Amino acid sequence: MNPLTVLMPGFVGVEAPEWLVTRLAEGLGGVCLFADNVDSVSQVRNLTSALYKARATAIVSMDEEGGDVSRLYQREGSPFPGNAVLGRLADPTLTRGVGVLVGLELRSAGVGLALAPDADVNSNPDNPVIGVRSFGADPAVVTLHTAA
Repeated sequence: MNPLTVLMPGFVGVEAPEWLVTRLAEGLGGVCLFADNVDSVSQVRNLTSALYKARATAIVSMDEEGGDVSRLYQREGSPFPGNAVLGRLADPTLTRGVGVLVGLELRSAGVGLALAPDADVNSNPDNPVIGVRSFGADPAVVTLHTAA
């Protein structure tokens, strides 16, 4: 097995660097897009097209959770509520609907793997990392919304 197939590195910039295009052609498994890679949704679509041109089977991923955790809509803010809001609303059907819409947005931008939702339980309110990324402090609530 080619060890490159299990890697999904990130990179800086809104265009695919030559080293990345070369590695994709050599069998690199995919790419993880971050805020540095996003200028607009249409720009991401052009970027992902270039990535798939280098390797049609590449996995292009992005951490797009909605709410405060948005890469695709980082400049204008996500049109979707985040996990903390969804957990408080206590409507798994709504959570599922939001997840579907986020997935459709990513797919239309050429992103094939959403690194979401965050399934962490916000068990420590002083934790600066989890916070709004979590559906809440109750494991049962988090499980219900993560599954949705």
